[in-house]
Amino acid sequence: MIPPHVHKDPENLTMTITAELDASPARAWQLWANPRQLERWWGPPGYPATVVAHDLCPGGRVSYYMTGPEGDKHHGWWRVLAVEPTVRLELADGFANEDGTPNDALPTTTMVLTLTARGGGVLMAIETRFTSLESMEQLVSMGMEEGMAAAMGQIAALLAEGSVASA
Repeated sequence: MIPPHVHKDPENLTMTITAELDASPARAWQLWANPRQLERWWGPPGYPATVVAHDLCPGGRVSYYMTGPEGDKHHGWWRVLAVEPTVRLELADGFANEDGTPNDALPTTTMVLTLTARGGGVLMAIETRFTSLESMEQLVSMGMEEGMAAAMGQIAALLAEGSVASA
């Protein structure tokens, strides 16, 4: 795996993180479609994720939390907007309160995952679309860029383990 690359585009209110994976598109898709696989990489090192609900179909919801080194929990949610298995996933993405309800005090984004076969592997791109420059600056200042890049950096070890157990 080539380390993740981050490209911020304030003019278009996007941040795109790409990584080349030594995997097929079907295997890379399982990193998202299998909640036990998602848990193993979604949180950055030291903040493992726990997936509470995982309904990866249009209109479905995913809820999760990440647990920090001091036991602090950071909750999040996704609302699934579009799904093309092994190719594309579009999600509304936001922070949640402890009870899983959306935390409206923090910005919501749209996240678009694309998986593109490339040589013997796959290019995974995660584009985050922000609603304003202020929300982009706020989330970047909260560590979004570093956190996502560090989380994606954990994928190579997971892929090296081989096949995927079912959820």
